[in-house]
Amino acid sequence: MRKWGIAITAGYALILLGLILPGAVFIVGPRNNVSLSQNILDTVNDFVVWIPIGILLSGQALLLFLSVDTTFKRLKPRAHLLVSCTVAAILMAVLAAAGVWSLGFGVLGDKFLDTYFAHDTPSIVFGAALWLFWGILFYFYFRNSSAVVTRLVSWLLRGSVLELLIAVPCHIVVRRRQECCAPVVTSFGIATGLSIMLLSFGPSVLFLYKKRLDAYPPRINPNQASEAKD
Repeated sequence: MRKWGIAITAGYALILLGLILPGAVFIVGPRNNVSLSQNILDTVNDFVVWIPIGILLSGQALLLFLSVDTTFKRLKPRAHLLVSCTVAAILMAVLAAAGVWSLGFGVLGDKFLDTYFAHDTPSIVFGAALWLFWGILFYFYFRNSSAVVTRLVSWLLRGSVLELLIAVPCHIVVRRRQECCAPVVTSFGIATGLSIMLLSFGPSVLFLYKKRLDAYPPRINPNQASEAKD
């Protein structure tokens, strides 16, 4: 099962880097009168871009590998519950922040950035507050649940769909207004929504595969069967 987790994570990484990242650059549109390939190269060379990519890839891997190992069911799953809720809270905080920023830029345009997030501190505080809120909510809501990761993944899938319903119309609005910074933020919202939606399918597929395997009866070794008859 862990091999399937590695394969799904690797496939997700290829989709994220091969499709989502260039797709986000394409959604933003041409910048500085250079070609699309040059814009993609400039984006890849920007270390800030790798922060959300690292969050998404690590979140996918943690949710998969934590869910595959079910031996914790014999003990109190405090550590696994806390880690799972922390990872899901980060991803949900990213979705919530992208949705709020997309809606703000869609309504106020570039003035939204100058009014509320002119400096880095408000953005960091806002993201940390969302992370803390979702982490506390998930912990108290799922602490008595036996299928924590499964239910967390369903929340992420629903959240990504809701975030896309906000980000896509806002991106259309800001592109028509010829905003400067707004298309970058709304395209980030679209890319984030698609990325976390694809991320949610990884654990879901693995859970379905595991459920199917658990439905089969255990294999009996012929040697053991003959010894039991004797």
